[in-house]
Amino acid sequence: MNQQMPDIQLDASTLVKEEVFTDQKIGSIRVLTPVLVSGDLDTSRDTTYFGQTQVMTAGGALPLNFELKVNSLEEALAGFGDAAKESMEQTMKEIQEYQREQASKIVVPGQSESPKIQIP
Repeated sequence: MNQQMPDIQLDASTLVKEEVFTDQKIGSIRVLTPVLVSGDLDTSRDTTYFGQTQVMTAGGALPLNFELKVNSLEEALAGFGDAAKESMEQTMKEIQEYQREQASKIVVPGQSESPKIQIP
């Protein structure tokens, strides 16, 4: 096994401490706090907040992950619902666009992606 293995290293300049806050019903907020290699807070970088939830659709549960452009956990809680709605709207637009693209594909003989079945 002399294959070259990739160099797998964490980037010490981008370390964050991750905390998750949840109501165990609707969703969760991930807080990524920048830290130094020593574990001390890195005040030169901003803390980031991400929301996570899921909505039920006819096709099943649709996970939503979105950034909350806020400066505190309190602001993240206050803006969670609006950000989730915006994320859902954007996701639905992307799904509709994907469906349009798939419906408009031209099928050319010999280029089918489906398996070729030969019937004698």
